[in-house]
Amino acid sequence: MSKRLTHIDDDGRPSMVDVGSKPMTHRIARAEGWVRMSPEALMAITTGRVAKGDVLRIAELAGIQGAKRTADLIPLCHPLPVDAVTVKVEAIDDAVRVEAEVSAHWRTGVEMEALSAVSAAALTVYDMTKAIDKGMVIESIRLLEKRGGRSGAWTASNP
Repeated sequence: MSKRLTHIDDDGRPSMVDVGSKPMTHRIARAEGWVRMSPEALMAITTGRVAKGDVLRIAELAGIQGAKRTADLIPLCHPLPVDAVTVKVEAIDDAVRVEAEVSAHWRTGVEMEALSAVSAAALTVYDMTKAIDKGMVIESIRLLEKRGGRSGAWTASNP
């Protein structure tokens, strides 16, 4: 079976997939990303010396908001009623790690919501800390796992 792009119609135009006839199922997705930075910036975050406030907690709030606003950012993403969003932002070694989990009972998956949550949280870390380190790198944003729906469960090979 060959795979085809679901968001492109037969004439090559963008098309929002019709999910109206799909069954409602419980869907969960987890994603992660990293913000690499200087030791000085990481120390400022972990010791609470960032002038804009508590970077890790504010980034968690931004991640939750990012998940809820995904359809506003991604043109062909369906707006869906999210049941829960959990975002954990923590300093690990020489970086800040962001992990998000999103769940919903709906007709389409929540992978984009989890990835948007991670992206918004990582961008917030950057925004709040850029006065200390403009060279921070946001990297490795990826899906870790998804469950539910027709395609079933999927887990990254090296989570």
